[in-house]
Amino acid sequence: MRDDHDTPRNGGHEARSGRVETREERADRRWAELLQEVRVTQTGVQILFAFLLTVAFTPRFQGLGQVDRGIYVVTVLLGAAATGALIAPVALHRIVTGRRLKPETVDWASRFTVAGLVLLLCTVASALLLILRVVVADVTAFWLVAAAVIWFVTCWFVPAVWLFHRSRRER
Repeated sequence: MRDDHDTPRNGGHEARSGRVETREERADRRWAELLQEVRVTQTGVQILFAFLLTVAFTPRFQGLGQVDRGIYVVTVLLGAAATGALIAPVALHRIVTGRRLKPETVDWASRFTVAGLVLLLCTVASALLLILRVVVADVTAFWLVAAAVIWFVTCWFVPAVWLFHRSRRER
């Protein structure tokens, strides 16, 4: 994903933001920032995924109905997909490193990270649905999961979309 500092001005240097950096320096900065973000999300998704993998080996799992087993399978697959998307930036960087593709690598890594966040949101929602269906009535579980999804979307995506559109209007 591109940020406000992606459009070169002043002969390839950015002055509007107070930074003066070349395309490569900008890519290096964005890569370092992205790695920090991915480290945080990778840890969370890997812990959740590991927990999900153990659920099938618990005694209570055998008592789940077909619908709950289906939700479990979807949840595990979503967790695996989120893990893959959030690890993809590291694999991508390792494979193309040294080929002078840092700006393009950062753009792709950013896309994978956003996809990983969306998949993580789906994984958490699916896991909540599975757990809450065991604890409360199905309709209540659905509404609680819907509220959680709204909360996650509000925290993770709404401020970014709002800031993005506000900055576009100001230009």
